[in-house]
Amino acid sequence: MLRQHSTLRGAMRASIGAFASVGVFSFFINLLMLTGPLFMLQIYDRVLASRSLPTLFVLFLLVAGLFAFLGFLEFIRARILTRIGANIFQRIHQRVFDAVMHLALRTGGSNSSTRPLNDLNTLQQYISGPGPSSLFDSPWVPIYILVIFLFHWWLGVLAVIAAIILFIIALLNDLRSRTPLQKANQASAASQQLADAGRRNAEVLSAMGMLGSIRYRWQQSQLEALLHQTSARDRAGTLTSISKSLRLFFQSAMLAAGALLTIQQEISAGTMIAASIILGRALQPVEQAIAHWRGFVQARQAYDGLGELLTKIAPDKDKMSLPRPLGRIDVRALHMAAPNSKKVILKNINFSLQPGQILGIVGQSGAGKSTLARALMGVWAPANGDVRIDDATHDQWNRDELGRYLGYLSQDVELFGGRINENIARFEHNFREEDVIKAAKLAGVDKLIKHLGGYDADIGPMGSSLSAGQRQRIALARAMYQDPPVIVLDEPNSNLDEIGNAALQEALLAMRKNGQTVIIITHRMNILNISDVLLELIEGQQVDFGPRHEVIARIMERNKKAVHGNTAPSFKKPVAVPLAPEQPDKEPAS
Repeated sequence: MLRQHSTLRGAMRASIGAFASVGVFSFFINLLMLTGPLFMLQIYDRVLASRSLPTLFVLFLLVAGLFAFLGFLEFIRARILTRIGANIFQRIHQRVFDAVMHLALRTGGSNSSTRPLNDLNTLQQYISGPGPSSLFDSPWVPIYILVIFLFHWWLGVLAVIAAIILFIIALLNDLRSRTPLQKANQASAASQQLADAGRRNAEVLSAMGMLGSIRYRWQQSQLEALLHQTSARDRAGTLTSISKSLRLFFQSAMLAAGALLTIQQEISAGTMIAASIILGRALQPVEQAIAHWRGFVQARQAYDGLGELLTKIAPDKDKMSLPRPLGRIDVRALHMAAPNSKKVILKNINFSLQPGQILGIVGQSGAGKSTLARALMGVWAPANGDVRIDDATHDQWNRDELGRYLGYLSQDVELFGGRINENIARFEHNFREEDVIKAAKLAGVDKLIKHLGGYDADIGPMGSSLSAGQRQRIALARAMYQDPPVIVLDEPNSNLDEIGNAALQEALLAMRKNGQTVIIITHRMNILNISDVLLELIEGQQVDFGPRHEVIARIMERNKKAVHGNTAPSFKKPVAVPLAPEQPDKEPAS
């Protein structure tokens, strides 16, 4: 358990000095809270009895100064708590963000969520709010009750009874609202994920008439969250109302008991009033705890959720920097399975590439081509075997440093909200404009960018203002940014028109001339003709690897025999010829 929350506790411990100062301020604040009752005591027992105006004037000036000092201390305490919350956020926000991204990689996106980032905000906002103040004030409840005992033991007993009853209500508030709040958070997270998926696929939903069905499912999740939230708030609201009524009742009961003791001449009238005021102050932290209990429960759940995430995803260890690779790739006995799955997708893949070579990967859909691309990029970890870049496996590299030496164009291209030049430069803080222009020209997209409004043009959220072909061409420039030694292109021309295809071929030739190692997954003949070597995959197994013309000849001969029935095909499914005629473009790039 200590290990689970070690990162969070480390952040908390770093602010222990600030928390201690809040405790000191809370001490003097609560001490000064006795100013009002004591002033009332002096008014009834001294000023009214002596009718001394100078005494009244001096006491009033003293009380005014003490209350001004009290307000100053409250102001400082609130500002310290705000800064504690901000400092904790600053210490762990990078760690939480990295953990969220790594969890998405580890689970293949099946168990990814941005909820931990919301949990971090929830924790920060609670620490910066009034909730912790009531916690620091709570230890003063027995002290105030002790002061009431000094007035009279009957009054002290009444104060103890009142505190115990309100404390029980606080516990009931926690027990009754904890489960509904947890269920509400789960349902709300599910509805948010569904809404995000719908937003990303809005065109598909509209075109295929799925909008109503998805909206219904979203409404059901939202309704479930609303019902649980309503249940939790109703329960908490009921107990909060009861606690307020009881506090007022007990203050009146204290006045009644004090009046009885005053009539019996066991205490003075000033003591009666002071005891009632002190009881109200003693019960205030308990009442505040009940009022802020929902925030406290949410902060505690956020704390536990962050602790679980940070335990599951260990921080990256510092690794020695390695020199820029030449681009040699060695794949040995590689077996791959999807994250959190035991089903093997790739089995015993073996090949090597030298710098400047272009590899084409062919195979039917579901053969494991994209999985191999993820393995080459280090996105998915091998189940067995390894992938080495210049003799080093991916886990031997510093991930951020290795990323600068890799170019990757995934099958599902997504850009990020911002300017075109920022996307090409991979959102580096201080990118050089000449590097961006160079990558764009190598990718043949410089002219297109100028037609789109220039390199400073904003492309909208996720590149929503661009067509699929335009996004693909800009993503190609991003992959080629700063001439990475290794580039993997997964269906790089699936959305390109003739102009885009010509630009891609020129870019591939330039990369070969530059000594960059390129891996292409595609079905387009014109692109495969540029490759030096081909790798054929069928059902996750390596069927053939070698010079392009030799592999093509063997594939065509095997398919020819299978078609004419002279021999049975070597595999369960017929092997499609990879050099099929080009399909019509899905969408022009410009």
